[in-house]
Amino acid sequence: MLSAALALVALPGLAGSRVPSAVEPVPAGAFQPYSVPASESRSPLTIAGLDHAFLSVGPVIPTSTFVEPGEDSRAGPTERVALDQPDGSAASVRKPEKYTLTGKATFYDNGTTAMRLPRGTVVVVCAKGGCLERVVNDYGPQKPERIIDLYRPDFFKICGCPSWSGVINVTVYVY
Repeated sequence: MLSAALALVALPGLAGSRVPSAVEPVPAGAFQPYSVPASESRSPLTIAGLDHAFLSVGPVIPTSTFVEPGEDSRAGPTERVALDQPDGSAASVRKPEKYTLTGKATFYDNGTTAMRLPRGTVVVVCAKGGCLERVVNDYGPQKPERIIDLYRPDFFKICGCPSWSGVINVTVYVY
C-alpha cells in the first residue's frame, strides 16, 4: 500500500506534469512583408465570356416570355393525336398459356398460393364470377384435391357465391 501511495505522489513529477505556463503573444517583428515581383515577360491573363454550353434547356434571356398562372397559353397542342392501336381485348393481348389446371380453390389471407406451381408464376384464375390475373407468392394448399388458394378478396371477387362459401371450382391458366 505504501509503495502505491509513493508511486502516485512521485509519478506526476516524473511524467512532466506542471502548472501550465501563460500564453505569450507572438512578437510583431516576426511578421515581415514579402513581395513577389511580377515578370513583364509573361502575357496578361484574360478570361473570355462563357460559351453556349453553360445554357440550360430553358435559360432566361432578354427575349424570354413568361406565362402567368391562369393565363391561356397558345403555344401548346390544342388536341390529342389519334393513333392506330391494336385491338385491346384479352384474347389478342395475352400470349397462349403453357397449360391449364382445373380443380378446387379456397381462400387464404396471405396471398395466392399453389402447391404445383413455383413462386413467381403468372396465373389467370377463372370461376363463375369472372377471371383475374395473379402471381403465385407461396406454396400451398396442402390438400391434394385443391389446386390453388386465393387471397380472400380475390376469392370472393371471382366466386360468384355467398360470403360463407369456402371452396369453388376454378380453371387456372398457367403462363
